[in-house]
Amino acid sequence: MSADTALMPIPGSADPVTVPRKAQPRSDGKVELVGLPREAIRAALEEAGLEPRQAKLRAKQIFHWIYNRGESDFTAMTDIAKAQSPWLAERFAITRPQVVEAQVSTDGTRKWLLRTHDGHEYEMVFIPDADRGTLCVSSQVGCTLNCTFCHTGTMKLVRNLEPAEIVGQVMLARDSLGEWPKLGEHGADGGYSQEGRMLTNIVMMGMGEPLYNFDNVRDSLKIVMDGDGLGLSKRRITLSTSGVVPMMARAGEEIGVNLAVSLHAVTKQVRDEIVPINRKYGIEQLLQACADYPGANNARRITFEYVMLKDKNDSDADARELVRLIKAYDLPAKVNLIPFNPWEGSAYLCSDPERIRSFSNIIFAAGISAPVRTPRGRDIDAACGQLKTAAEKKSRAQIDREAAVTAVDEPAS
Repeated sequence: MSADTALMPIPGSADPVTVPRKAQPRSDGKVELVGLPREAIRAALEEAGLEPRQAKLRAKQIFHWIYNRGESDFTAMTDIAKAQSPWLAERFAITRPQVVEAQVSTDGTRKWLLRTHDGHEYEMVFIPDADRGTLCVSSQVGCTLNCTFCHTGTMKLVRNLEPAEIVGQVMLARDSLGEWPKLGEHGADGGYSQEGRMLTNIVMMGMGEPLYNFDNVRDSLKIVMDGDGLGLSKRRITLSTSGVVPMMARAGEEIGVNLAVSLHAVTKQVRDEIVPINRKYGIEQLLQACADYPGANNARRITFEYVMLKDKNDSDADARELVRLIKAYDLPAKVNLIPFNPWEGSAYLCSDPERIRSFSNIIFAAGISAPVRTPRGRDIDAACGQLKTAAEKKSRAQIDREAAVTAVDEPAS
């Protein structure tokens, strides 16, 4: 575990979470503007020496250029005086996460391995479909939940991602897809429109538990949803939690996006095993929090994610119990059935197709939608439950070989 991360144990069986901390300053002393809302940009400009009235105007202009246009060069911001651009560039930065590796699956799924400014790695995934394009965004480097079917869960938690690193994933995806509006596009002011765009949806389902990085996730998604910023509707954003019950109501009130819950089992015994946070917040507590989630209705149903594990959670009796629970709590819900995506060292197998079909049919027969998710990006380890940074995947032997090569290549001092 990184020495720069403090951990705070929560009373209970298992789930230490990162203590909120201020973003680490850049080594060059500049203030990173990505991830900052208008008011914070204004305050930074004023602190740097602009008089308040000018700082307010410049903040509005810079906010628009950063988030609506995707611009990172102050000299390209045409409504800012040319003489002021060097002053801004000397004090402020507009950057993206560093791309370590970019991969494209045979099915068109894209995965990026990214590196933070302090050297930690995390991943994001873009999944194109005929009628939508979904970006799977990470909220932490590593994860603390230890879900036994999930590859990311075998990583140690390193730290929370900062707003610049969360918003930066969306901006980097727009860079890669060429989806920033040009001057004059969609009218005289060149305003952004989702029409015809590839990136239409965001899911907070990447590495980490979003509700254990609540403030940074909330602040980042507010920028993503800002009509003058990245301009994505909250109806097109889904936040997934493994069941951090105390934070779910706040998520509904303060963020207001769609909710997905990693359920994966319907009995205490099985969910305690595969989703250990269940030992702290049980199924009944979780489902009550779902019933109380602000804004949930038949038009905005709660999604239950359910990974299909052979002979573990996939019986007809499990399907009937899932139906009973959803109806008992009167939940506006749908169920996403996820064929287990294998990874080396896992103790589980994927349920047989016939078993998954039977499970799905029982739920559909009860009037609850239960589509089977088509696995995407398996060949590049980009499918659900497979995200884990390349550095973590390397074997001890591979690391030793690379170290030996480095030693040979380095000149003697």
